[in-house]
Amino acid sequence: MSEPKAPIPAPGDTYKGWLFKWTNYIKGYQRRWFVLSNGLLSYYRTQAEMGHTCRGTINLATANIAVEDSCNFVISNGGTQTYHLKASSEVERQRWITALELAKAKAFRMQAESDDSGDESSPPAAGQGGGSRNSEVQSTLRTLGSKVEDLSTCNDLIAKHGSALQRSLSELEGVRLEGQTSEKIRQVTERATLFRITSNAMINACRDFLSLAQAHSKRWQKALQAEREQRVRLEETLEQLAKQHNHLERAFRGATVLPPSQSNPAIDNKGSAPVKGDASDEDDENEFFDACEDVQEFITVPADPKYHRRSGSNVSGISSEMGMDDGTASLDEQSVASNPESPQSQEVVPMRKRRTRIPDKPNYSLNLWSIMKNCIGKELSKIPMPVNFNEPLSMLQRLSEDLEYYELLDRAAKCHNSLEQMCYVAAFTVSSYSTTVHRTGKPFNPLLGETFELDRAQESGYRSLCEQVSHHPPAAAHHAISERGWTLRQEIALASKFRGKYLSIMPLGSIHCIFEKSNNHYSWKKVTTTVHNIIVGKLWIDQSGEIDIVNHRTGDRCHLKFAPYSYFSRDVARKVTGVVTDKEGKAHYVLSGTWDEKMEYSRVMQSSRGGENGAEGRQKTVYQTLKAKELWKKTPLPDGAENMYYFSTLALTLNEPEEGVAPTDSRRRPDQRLMEQGRWEEANAEKQRLEEKQRTVRREREREANRSASPSEEGKEPADGALIEDSISDSPLKTEEVEIASEPSETNYKTDMDETSSDLSLSSGHQDNYKAMWFERRVDPATGEPTHIYTGGYWEAKEQGNWDSCPDIF
Repeated sequence: MSEPKAPIPAPGDTYKGWLFKWTNYIKGYQRRWFVLSNGLLSYYRTQAEMGHTCRGTINLATANIAVEDSCNFVISNGGTQTYHLKASSEVERQRWITALELAKAKAFRMQAESDDSGDESSPPAAGQGGGSRNSEVQSTLRTLGSKVEDLSTCNDLIAKHGSALQRSLSELEGVRLEGQTSEKIRQVTERATLFRITSNAMINACRDFLSLAQAHSKRWQKALQAEREQRVRLEETLEQLAKQHNHLERAFRGATVLPPSQSNPAIDNKGSAPVKGDASDEDDENEFFDACEDVQEFITVPADPKYHRRSGSNVSGISSEMGMDDGTASLDEQSVASNPESPQSQEVVPMRKRRTRIPDKPNYSLNLWSIMKNCIGKELSKIPMPVNFNEPLSMLQRLSEDLEYYELLDRAAKCHNSLEQMCYVAAFTVSSYSTTVHRTGKPFNPLLGETFELDRAQESGYRSLCEQVSHHPPAAAHHAISERGWTLRQEIALASKFRGKYLSIMPLGSIHCIFEKSNNHYSWKKVTTTVHNIIVGKLWIDQSGEIDIVNHRTGDRCHLKFAPYSYFSRDVARKVTGVVTDKEGKAHYVLSGTWDEKMEYSRVMQSSRGGENGAEGRQKTVYQTLKAKELWKKTPLPDGAENMYYFSTLALTLNEPEEGVAPTDSRRRPDQRLMEQGRWEEANAEKQRLEEKQRTVRREREREANRSASPSEEGKEPADGALIEDSISDSPLKTEEVEIASEPSETNYKTDMDETSSDLSLSSGHQDNYKAMWFERRVDPATGEPTHIYTGGYWEAKEQGNWDSCPDIF
């Protein structure tokens, strides 16, 4: 077959981007730069290689494109070349598939035109159905196949009888006896007759074949031409739709839209259209892991068809059978429930246009060993850690990112059934980790008294406030309240362990979510975050552990399990599974998915013990469930996210300057602002100034505390060696107080919280009399744990513009 003619590339014919290509079982998937142009798919190690070194090319005109799962697909040209590829998200994979299919269709069309040039045909009559045309073609092909088989049979017979006739003639020539002559002549005559009959049959079969071929040749040409024209029309339609889609995306970002209560639910979910993301946390060429057999705690199987009584909503169809109240709305119905307010009572309100980009991350090289070498001989509290390890956000802003998918709590607030509500709360819990998958940069440690407000009352109906309430141990309090009937509060402190190659970060403290309408009070704790390749290799992040979400009013529970990543595991990476049970322990929903992509739920119809033995010889629970449906799906990262610290759409707006915020707000932090602008040397100098200022303020506060506690020690000053300052605590290898373990290969970083007093004891024994500005330490009535709870006053102070009580920390 001749090579296809290279079409003249028009705008949009070339598609470029990063994909992960399977290399081998040692290195696995590796990040490669792919270029699709003129029907050819080529790949390179980096973009810089495009000018001189192509690693491979595949012709799409003869290639087969197959989709394996949500992000993986395969391109093969018949065995000589096969590419196993993986996109960073399902949306990105679909964009590549669309581009590849269009390129394949164009390449095939150009190749067919070069092969069939000169053919003249007319389109079929209008109204000719595609189904009848396909049926006719299939029938004709079967008839032709039968005729070919007849020709083959006749050919075999001719060969057989021809050989026999030749032998008989040879024998006739050698006959000398008179008695044998007549017998041989008779045999020759018979065989000649058989040969003539077979030859006639062969000729007739050939004549029939030619007649059929001539009769259907023109029809085939017409059908082929019609299919080509139809494909061209579909391609043009797809291109127009793609252009319109891109135009709508751009228009949406700057458009004036309705308030959240009236806007389209599909748009209201995120506030921006899905855009392309390009990232990887699996691009480490030197990473190996031990085999890890993760025993699944349960097995799900499709339920008996008798439960599928309705085609529209399976969940609502079985609600009466499960003993649910008549007024209970199904999970699907709640997700699309409309706002009861009358549209006529609302006015079109212009929303504030948030920024969609920040300055690209500078490409500054950093040698960790040179930093450690320069620290030899210096006091521990005087070691400055550069901002190269950081991202231009504070820990308070990262904490506010938990509200990335706030709409899950909006939907949960509308649920009448606590078990359905638990599913949405569980999905919200998992969604808070999706923003961390590519975020290897360390956020800035907040200064004591630093705050961060996230006011999205106009766009999303909620307000959020974070404050750094303690410095030793570092702890931040967070309070968010929504006009749609939910309140979220949490206090998070961090404990960490560094074991040479990876750093484990264990968040301490509980998260609480209270729904105003039902008075349901949920609480849970975060799982362990592990940062791999701290010293050598590319950093990547994993989440592992278990979460128990408890409804303190009803006793309902949801047990979520985050499976740790293993290179040799056959299971899906970053997998999360869970079961929602009532207070009696009966399972009602099964949850499954990944913490970086999506979560699904399935209604449990029956459960039983059986299947393969689980851990310690226990049998797994087998759940018969309805078809899984989507609870939550990650929104793709913005364009160019790899150059903007892999920030999400929300994260890009967190450090945007805003008028009227408190003087202690993270947006006003100078070193963080300088780093965002790419002025890292100035940011390092400013960071040292802020740390020294914080040391001075803390020493003065300790002196005041010592004077109050012991007047006789009024003249004493705390030793500098007793203080562990921000400079070293800003290191990605450390959180706060350092303790050298007995084993040289392990260093433990501990944060201890005094649960009996709001005063925090330092390692030196001095008392810190600091009290938070907007939060107060109390005992939580639901869990009995001491925590900081919002006392009010911040938003009132903002309305009045009165920040006189705020300390000068910057």
